[in-house]
This record gives sequence, structure tokens and C-alpha cells, in this order.
Amino acid sequence: MKIFITALAALILFACKSKTDKSAMAIQQLDREVNKGEEKKQQLAGFTDSATSNFFQVSDKKSDDQEKQKKQTQPVPKIDWDKKIIKTANLNLEVKKYNDFYRSIREKVTQLGGYVAQEQQTQTEYKLENTLVVKVPVDQFDNALSLVTTGVEKINEKRISSEDVTAEVVDTKSRIEAKRQIRLKYLDLLKQAKNMEEILNVQSEINDVQEDIESASGRVNYLTHSASYSTINLTFYVILNATAVNNDKPSFSTRISSAFSSGWSWVGELFVGLISIWPLLLLILTLVIIYKRVKPVKIKSA
Repeated sequence: MKIFITALAALILFACKSKTDKSAMAIQQLDREVNKGEEKKQQLAGFTDSATSNFFQVSDKKSDDQEKQKKQTQPVPKIDWDKKIIKTANLNLEVKKYNDFYRSIREKVTQLGGYVAQEQQTQTEYKLENTLVVKVPVDQFDNALSLVTTGVEKINEKRISSEDVTAEVVDTKSRIEAKRQIRLKYLDLLKQAKNMEEILNVQSEINDVQEDIESASGRVNYLTHSASYSTINLTFYVILNATAVNNDKPSFSTRISSAFSSGWSWVGELFVGLISIWPLLLLILTLVIIYKRVKPVKIKSA
């Protein structure tokens, strides 16, 4: 009997242990399934995030490419940044040796790539003076001023000015292009003219437009040349007789010479005036002759 009870208890314990082990195994299996599900969710979420990120990256790249293409296809406006500035200097210098300074100026201007546009020399009793209009390249303007004013006796005047004509040049070029387009339209109308009157009218308009184009082109060329070559108005002189400079009253010989000149000038003016009124003189002479002939002769009484 004891053996039977013991065996029954062992059987019950074994059955309980088997159920416990199965339950534990079932729980472990369930945990594994849950973990697998979580891993799949995480993988799916990672794949979704990666795909979304790639999608937006591709979209952004496409947008950037489209913006670049738009910028490339859009025409870039042509802007003329070439400045047109006319520089002018006015100098009045006193020098020690006239001939040496004049020769030096000629050589320096040639070395700088410039030239002398105008020259006027005058001489009085006390001063020998020369006025030059010098043209030098705009990039040599400052060098020219420095070379010209080096070693002079005195600088009486130095004035520098500049004028920006870039806007005028650009505007004039635009008007020239517009006039050319108008001329082309008139040429088309000239081909469609049906009679001589229409041809003459259209040709007259073409001539007017052509004159405007040539005038504007000349203005552009002038401004461009003026901006390419700066101008230096140079006046230099040497004192010949310092006494004559300080003495306001002219000398006796000078006054005698001036008196003779004035006298001859007065005689000449009088002679010219008499010649200019010759009709009046002729009329007076005629009246005098007539009066003498018509005048009654008085008879002397005995």
C-alpha cells in the first residue's frame, strides 16, 4: 500500500513538472515570437525611414538640378562695366630754361605714348610763354603730371577734374541700336512701296535716321577717345626782363612807339571814314557847283 501511494505521488509530481516545463517552453516560444515581431517592426521602420530620406534627397537633388538648369537657360544680361572717365588737368608753370623744358616735355610725352595736340607760343617784352594741349593715355595721366611738374621754378596753378561719361556712352549706344532697328523697318517698307511718291517719302525717313545714327556714333567715338586719352592743358613761361614785370608804367620808348602806332591808326580810320561817305561828299560838291553857277552877279555902280 505504501508503495502504491509513493508511486502515485511520484506520478503526480512528474505530471506537474511536465506541465510546468511545457508552460515555460510555451512562454519562451511566445517571447521569441514577440521579439521577432519587434525586430521586424524595427527593420520595417528603418527601411521606411531610409526610403523616405532617400526620396527627399532625390527630390532635393532634382530641385537643385532644375534650379541650375533654369539659371543656365536664362539669358545673362550684358552689362558694360568699362568705365569712361574723362580726366583733364590745367597747369601753369614758371621754368628756368625754356628750351630745355620744352625739349624735355616733348620727350616725356612721347615716352608715355601721348602726343601734343595744340601749341601756341607768345612773347612779350618781359616773358616768353608757350601753351600746349597734351594728350596722354589715361593710365599714364598721373605719371605725366609728376614728370611735367618735376624741377620747375614755380607752380602757379594746378587744377585737375574728371567727368564720368559711362552713362552717356551706354545710353547713346542703346539709341543707336534702336535707330538701326527703325532703319531696317523702313528698308522693308521701301521694298513694299508701290509708286515714286512712297519711295521718296520712305527714303527721306531713312536718310534722317541714318543722319541720327552717324551723329550718335560720332559722339560715342569722341567720348571713347576722350576717356582713353586724358588732356593736360600746360602753360609754361620764362621771365626775360624782371624789371618790366615789376614796373606797371611802360617805358618812354614804348610810349613813343605806341603813340606813333595810335596816330597812324587814327589817320587810317579817318581815311576809311571819308571813303565810306563819298556819296555824301559828291552830293555836297554838286550842290556847291550849282550854287556858284546860279548865284546872281552884282553890277558895280559908277
